[in-house]
Order: sequence, then structure tokens, then C-alpha cells
Amino acid sequence: MVQVSVVIPLYNEEESLPELVNWISRVMIEHGLSYELVMIDDGSSDSSWEQIQKLSPNFPIKGLKFNRNYGKSAALNVGFKHCEGDVVITMDADLQDSPDEIPGLYTMIKEGYHLVSGWKKKRHDPISKTIPSKFFNRITRILSGIKLHDFNCGLKAYDHKLVKTLEVYGEMHRYIPVIAKRNGFTKIGEKVVEHRARKYGTTKFGLERFINGFLDLISISFVSRYKKRPMHFFGTLGTLSFLIGFVFVGWISWQKIHAIYIQKSNVYRDVVDQPLFFLAIAAIIIGVQLFLAGFLGEMMTMNSQNKNDYILEDQIGLDKK
Repeated sequence: MVQVSVVIPLYNEEESLPELVNWISRVMIEHGLSYELVMIDDGSSDSSWEQIQKLSPNFPIKGLKFNRNYGKSAALNVGFKHCEGDVVITMDADLQDSPDEIPGLYTMIKEGYHLVSGWKKKRHDPISKTIPSKFFNRITRILSGIKLHDFNCGLKAYDHKLVKTLEVYGEMHRYIPVIAKRNGFTKIGEKVVEHRARKYGTTKFGLERFINGFLDLISISFVSRYKKRPMHFFGTLGTLSFLIGFVFVGWISWQKIHAIYIQKSNVYRDVVDQPLFFLAIAAIIIGVQLFLAGFLGEMMTMNSQNKNDYILEDQIGLDKK
């Protein structure tokens, strides 16, 4: 039984890989932990894959190479499917995450946590990354109710059962703790970890990651509540919209009836001359459409088979099928 699987997504990290693999191996041997490295080359344009091939004969490496860049979430999603360790550690390949943190994270999972997230309390990043990161961490804490300081830290530890329930895509790797909680794995902890200055290369993420990350947070928050019951969301909105429209149409109609048959007045405003009448009709139509959207969503949920397909160009240490 493999005790630790280290899942490492990477993109153009040829310079750091030999040092990273040797460092992880040294830590595992010192602490007597059996391990495997699951390395996912996310369509690198440098010699990262060649480096993995050179290292694989001397280390327990499972290597997977995408035919193009799909993103970190896709790499983690595939890596999780191929790991076998009792505890799964994720870390970046740029040497900013210290492998010396692995034994501590492993111990916390064995003590009963489902997920332990690293907290880069002291960061070696420019202010253009740290300020937006603090903002989004605060928003995520408020929306999710999970008391973590650093949701986006790449250094995390997971119970094996948890990673087998995860399905991440887009930029949702930033919110894996939120997905874990949604799946019922609520024992989520935090550990202060060392954050090292980048030694090789440059960051692969731009400012657009914050916009995409925010949109994914909204998506996760919605899906976590209504994935299996879309009618509760669309049906509620549709019913409210329909009732509001119906009440206003009834009120406008009553005004005309009251003016003609009760007050016996010859001066009254025609129903179709009032803008409120058309707004009410629009509300009724929208309400019906939302209700039907909820009904169709329920049917799609019952028959859906979620699957993310990523094309692998090559692989190492795995049975090729």
C-alpha cells in the first residue's frame, strides 16, 4: 500500500523538476514513507516531459502528458484519478512549495482530517498577487463558511476517499475545500507552511485568474445548493414572478371593473393603456419560462453523466489502454 501520493501539475518547469523530485524523495526516505509521484505535464512547450522521462527510471513516477494546455484544474482532475496513496498531497512544481511540509500534512490527515490546506502566512509574491488574493479569500470564507486563510495554496493534503469524489474543471482547483464540504467531507484544517521565492522561470498566471476564479466561486456556490434540485431554484423564482404578474393583472382588471360596474363611471383608463399591464404580462411569461427551466433541469439531472475528457499524448508508469 502506497502511503503518500504526491500529485504535481506542471507547465514549463523543466529547470525545477530534477531538484523537486530529489527533494521529495529525500524527505520520504528520511521519514520512512512509501510514495509515488503523479506528475501531469499540462501541455508544456519546453523539455519538461523529457525531464520526467529521464527521472522516471530512478523514482516511482507516474507521468501523464496532455496534448495541449488544459489548465491546472484539468491536471489535478486527471492526477486524482491515477493516485493510489492513502494520503494525497498536491503541490506546485516551481519549488515555491516546500516538500519538507509533507510529513506534517500527512500526520494531520492520519489524525482524522479529510483535507488540510496550507497557509502561506509569509508570502514571497508581488503586491499585485497578494492584495487580490486576500480579497478573494475573504469573500470565499464568507460565502462558504470555511475558515481558511489561503484557499488557493497549491500545497494541500487529502484523504484518499475525498480525492476520488472530486471533479474539478475551469478554475475550480482554487475552491476544492468548498467542493469537499459540499461532498460531505467537513473535517477541514489548515497548516502554516513555508512559501519560498521562485527560483526558476516566471509565474504562469495572470490577472484574469481572479476574474475566472470569482466566476467559478459563484458557480460552485450555486451548484452546491441546487445541483440535484434545480426546480427549487428556478421553480421558486418562476412561481414568485408568475404570482407577482398575476396579482398586478388582477389589480388592473379590478380597477376597470370597479370603475365601470361599481362607480358607473364613463371615464376610465383602458387596461392596455397602462405600462404596468405589459410589465405584469412579462412577469407571468418569465415565471412560466423559469418554471419550465427548473423542470427541464430536473430531467437533465436525472439523466446526466458528467465526464471531462482530456487527450493524453503520452504516459509513464501506467498501463496504456
